[in-house]
Amino acid sequence: MRKPPPHRPRSTQGPPAAYGQFEASSLFCPRCREAVPVRKRLLLVLPDGDKYEYLCSFCSCSLGTKMEFEERNIQLLR
Repeated sequence: MRKPPPHRPRSTQGPPAAYGQFEASSLFCPRCREAVPVRKRLLLVLPDGDKYEYLCSFCSCSLGTKMEFEERNIQLLR
């Protein structure tokens, strides 16, 4: 009879860096009523990251937003 493999505790680290950010290439557009290619437009530059909006390539309808978080050294002017 074979012994079961030893139990290995799961890593508490997050996902590998390769899975850190995803980019949408096409999304469903309610106006066009089909999946369409999208454009990514910068909406806001915030202290904790940038906010982007996804737009339909054909009708420019807003299809969603995305936050890209990054650490920045911010200095306030007085």
